[in-house]
Amino acid sequence: MRAPLSWLREYVELPASETGRDVAARLISAGLEVETVEQTGAGLKGPLVVGQVLAIEELTGFKKPIRYCQVDVGTAGTRPGEPQNLICGATNFAVGDKVVVVLPGAVLPGGFEVGARQTYGHLSEGMICSERELGMGEDHDGIMILPPEYEPGTDAIELLELVDDVLDIAVTPDRGYCLSMRGLARETATAYGLPLRDPALLDVPAPNPDGYPVQVADPLGCDRFTARTVSGLRPRSASPIWLRRRLQKAGMRPVSLPVDITNYVMLELGQPLHAYDRSRVEGAIGVRRAGSGEKLVTLDGVKRTLDAEDLVITDDRGPIGLAGVMGGANTEIADAAEDPGTGGAGGTTDVVIEAAHFDAVSVARTARRHKLSSEASRRFERGVDPEAASAAAQRAVDLLVLLAGGTAEAGVTEITTPSGPRTIRMPADHPDKVAGVAYGRETVVRRLQQVGCDVYGTTELTVTVPSWRPDLTDPNDLAEETIRLEGYENLPATLPRPLPGHGLTERQRLHRRVGRALAAAGYTEALSYPFVGEAAFDALGLDAGDPRRRTVQLANPLSDEEPGLRTTLLPGLLATLRRNDGRGGHDLALFETGLVFLPTGTETAPDRLPVTARPTERQLASLDAALPEQPRHAAAVLAGARERAGWWGGGRPAGWADAIEAARTVAAEAGAELTVENAQFEPWHPGRCAALHVVLDGERVLVGHAGELHPRALKALGLPERSCAMELDLDLVERAGAGAVRAPRVSTFPVATQDVALVVDASVPAADVESALRAGAGELLESLRLFDVFTGEQLGGGRKSLAYALRFRAPDRTLKAEEASAARDAAVAAAVERTGAALRGA
Repeated sequence: MRAPLSWLREYVELPASETGRDVAARLISAGLEVETVEQTGAGLKGPLVVGQVLAIEELTGFKKPIRYCQVDVGTAGTRPGEPQNLICGATNFAVGDKVVVVLPGAVLPGGFEVGARQTYGHLSEGMICSERELGMGEDHDGIMILPPEYEPGTDAIELLELVDDVLDIAVTPDRGYCLSMRGLARETATAYGLPLRDPALLDVPAPNPDGYPVQVADPLGCDRFTARTVSGLRPRSASPIWLRRRLQKAGMRPVSLPVDITNYVMLELGQPLHAYDRSRVEGAIGVRRAGSGEKLVTLDGVKRTLDAEDLVITDDRGPIGLAGVMGGANTEIADAAEDPGTGGAGGTTDVVIEAAHFDAVSVARTARRHKLSSEASRRFERGVDPEAASAAAQRAVDLLVLLAGGTAEAGVTEITTPSGPRTIRMPADHPDKVAGVAYGRETVVRRLQQVGCDVYGTTELTVTVPSWRPDLTDPNDLAEETIRLEGYENLPATLPRPLPGHGLTERQRLHRRVGRALAAAGYTEALSYPFVGEAAFDALGLDAGDPRRRTVQLANPLSDEEPGLRTTLLPGLLATLRRNDGRGGHDLALFETGLVFLPTGTETAPDRLPVTARPTERQLASLDAALPEQPRHAAAVLAGARERAGWWGGGRPAGWADAIEAARTVAAEAGAELTVENAQFEPWHPGRCAALHVVLDGERVLVGHAGELHPRALKALGLPERSCAMELDLDLVERAGAGAVRAPRVSTFPVATQDVALVVDASVPAADVESALRAGAGELLESLRLFDVFTGEQLGGGRKSLAYALRFRAPDRTLKAEEASAARDAAVAAAVERTGAALRGA
């Protein structure tokens, strides 16, 4: 909503020193989103005056029409009292027309300085301006023609209101009343503590049976319909400058006087209006649901096939408009230049004004169904004041009588569906509890009254909500109004006080430890949206029956391409990897910990919960039953160099082993031990994929995968070659762990190191050999590390040598050589028995 400050001052008597930026600061403090404050006419400097064309000489011999004009500018010219000589290339004006003349010494918007200059063989003492040159709009097709009543020499800057501040406000869906000057003026008056001159306070005649006939067949879709008739309009009446300028500043294009008036009243009061050419309406106006397959040509010239749920305005022929969205072309206001046979004697002379209140949901669905968003539908979707309909119709009638010479007919049609005022009961201290600030009853009552509520009661308040605030439905809404008007910036920054003995759960502690550990290992946390679509699964190469393709579908997704909740963290992380790689960051290591959503098929629809009281245990159980499983996962992705090259030596690219090590880092924080074995699982490379297991309740459980991604997936996702990834079920790892990680005990006794090289079949996993060595070495084994893998002709085909370094240490004594050797021999014996290994060189 664009709000000119000059228009706002008409309803609120702001101090003269207040600028648009000052008003914006107050409105922002009150909770509105003021995006920009545009200073129209910035840099404009006169003299800029009204001129009357006295003579025109057509110059020939040039590629385009050139006119040498004499223009009367009163006493404002370079030669006071004498006409100014001006060169102009436009041809849409004639002798006697009033135009806008900028004289030498003036500066136009954009820093364009105007001076006298010799051109086309004549001296031009200034220029005649178009609307775009004055910063009034984009019309540059011809010169701006002014109404004849203005005298030559009149200051055009003041006449055209060229200098102003325009506030551009992003109105949120719950504040539809701010899509009007009336609503914004109310907020401004409240912010400054000033009285409001409400433009809706008009004397409106009572309904009577002489009005234009209206039949409402759907009172739920249309609970109020006001119709007024104005006859005898002058078809050639043009919108006055002040009206056109206010529409332009508000971002609307002037069309014709009747249409401009309906738009003006909509901007002023927030009530959309529609004007019908009475000569084009046949019979009574009706409101009903459309018949399936009915057709309507809307004002934009598009022929639309209507849906049975569309609410339409009709006459005896059928639909003549989409209710609350857009009118039909067959009853459009006719321009004075049109054929008299289509719109009266050279244009519309009699109009029927419609001011109605339509159901917000119905209008929103119709607008989306036909992809037809309009200024009217935007307002009806957010909520329009039903009590303002009769005042808006009266305001339009008054302007048509004043500006177009019409006559207001005595008939007034008003059809209403009875409805009582909405009331809310709220404890007087409820806003205090919500905000954690002691406002007190007097402050709460005063703020709610400023909003427009009627408030009664002492300890418990009975609040009657004003008709223009359909968003106020619950005590928390009233608390929000109190808090925002008192100022969000005045809320103290306080930490919540946990109950004694409460704090972070072990799950939360593990989450933090994992994040710190991965960050210490060189990974950067990247949070992604939890939405996913089939395209992501296709790029990963998942089979049609892969359980990860079965997602929880959102009822109202942000994007049709991502309608489901993620079942894996990889799509979001890999998209972040691709984005950063494309921006020049090629050496990347990213991680994320977050929930995934796994539907079980047994979810049920939850109960609709009130906001006035705490949910019952049954209601909470209903909520839990509606949720899918939500395990927490940890994932990491790598690309480029893991160790960079420099003066210290060569670097090293990231590989599958780094992804496995990241998984081990996560498991170590939970006190769990991973076992690693070769696997095939999309989207990993079949020869470089590891399945990660833990022991849980005595059973070996798969908790994730790690390794290098498949080349097909890398190509589909646009990722660097040899990119790697890992993903773990963090909840399962936590359950398999030993709880909180304890600091290792440091022994003061020396370590005994024994190396051993074992020859096994190439198909035997190193993890199996390591497991056997650990089991056989016993309690004296402190650590075990694989430091060499060798294959060659000496070993024979299909054989490999694994060399391990075993560190033995006793906590209470220095080990003897015989003890260390015995432990090593026991470890080798266990490996020989379990894996068929042979001691190399034996």
